[in-house]
Amino acid sequence: MLSGGCFSKQSHQSLPSMAKDKTAYVCNNCGQESAKWIGKCPSCGMWNTFQEIRISSDTGSQAARHTAMSVRRSAESANRPLHLHEISAHEEPRIDMSDDELNRVLGGGLVPGSITLLGGEPGIGKSTLTLQTILRLPQRRILYVSGEESAHQLKMRADRISHPVNDNCQILCETSLENIFATIREVNPEIVIIDSIQTIATEEVETSAGSITQVRECASALLRFAKSSGVPVILIGHINKEGTLAGPKILEHIVDTVIQFEGDQHYMYRILRCIKNRFGSTSELGIYEMEQGGLRQVSNPSELLLTQDHEGLSGVAISAAIEGIRPFLMETQALVSTAAYGTPQRSATGFDQRRLNMLLAVLEKRVGFKLIQKDVFINIAGGLRVTDMAMDLSVIAAVLSSNVDTPIEAGWCMAGEVGLSGEVRPVNRIEQRIAEAEKLGFTHIIIPKYNLQGLNHSRFNIEIHPVKKVEEALRALFG
Repeated sequence: MLSGGCFSKQSHQSLPSMAKDKTAYVCNNCGQESAKWIGKCPSCGMWNTFQEIRISSDTGSQAARHTAMSVRRSAESANRPLHLHEISAHEEPRIDMSDDELNRVLGGGLVPGSITLLGGEPGIGKSTLTLQTILRLPQRRILYVSGEESAHQLKMRADRISHPVNDNCQILCETSLENIFATIREVNPEIVIIDSIQTIATEEVETSAGSITQVRECASALLRFAKSSGVPVILIGHINKEGTLAGPKILEHIVDTVIQFEGDQHYMYRILRCIKNRFGSTSELGIYEMEQGGLRQVSNPSELLLTQDHEGLSGVAISAAIEGIRPFLMETQALVSTAAYGTPQRSATGFDQRRLNMLLAVLEKRVGFKLIQKDVFINIAGGLRVTDMAMDLSVIAAVLSSNVDTPIEAGWCMAGEVGLSGEVRPVNRIEQRIAEAEKLGFTHIIIPKYNLQGLNHSRFNIEIHPVKKVEEALRALFG
């Protein structure tokens, strides 16, 4: 019995320890990790965003092995610090996407070895934009990986877009990251497109596709592939109900460029806006028009955003706005009416709600128009959303025009930022705004008086009205 007991003890010691899998909680909005569930995220302040993830028992040993390998690798190829004058600065080569709007947003084209994230609401046109772009590149070997649609659906969309067939574009309907990399080694593409990153999963992580861990690991693996091979990767991502990109915030930090595809499905216009770009400016935007045959580039948005027949209508003012380096004129519409239920409403479409409240306070305090018992509605025509501060003057003019039911004369436009004391502050790129207004046939433009410094009046035929305060602008418009 003693021998049996010894044998049992030895055999028990020889068995491997079966450790249970550990669990953790991760915020699906910002990626904050916690050992237990928390109602409110301490990092981003969002409620009910923590989700449970499973961590395998050998995570610690794997992490130790990865750490040892990275230390050994860094010891073998240790880098030394360099002075700035020792580093050579050269322009990054660009891949022409055969799309002027997309090239402008990317900063001149797609950079080899970069990873780009294209986000947008469902049905806004992300896959259509990507598919019609790669069909214009017959000289490039492109691998389009679709995790959401079948090959038959992509073929139907390509036929609807009615672009020429690109024999160098190959379609792969796959959600396994390992199988995708195997196909990449076989095809050797020049551009890789993943549609979408939330549907891709790797076998190294035991959670389901779309989870925070899966999105992070798959994006990191694709980043290493892009940087090591020099092949650019375009990721298509979803957005959540708050309008931000779904998945952890680290996803936006991993990629080189983040592009947001915006627009209202009830309107035909779409805006391609750059949020982050390591190889160019983040103030650029591209404008498209959704048609039956796909997305059409809008080279001159001013003519499309202006209603041709608004003469005699009150509450309409034209603003000379700039997004990035593109000047365009857009129509600001306002409706002021008596509050029906005692509590006045303040609503803005395409304009910042808080800035509208500030401008109404300035209009009441500095100009003397009482709007405290009035409903005020603001709309930017065309369904666009512009953040240019120079639209302040047109918003105030449209509100006052609707309040007194007096239309603004045809041929007038304006640009100016309004301060809290009622002054009209200067705006940037004033010469481009004036030139755009003159090109579209406007005869009068109101600008801040401070922008007159260094302005050459002789090169413009449009009549310029410099103003210093809001009262002067309203007096020039309404007499």
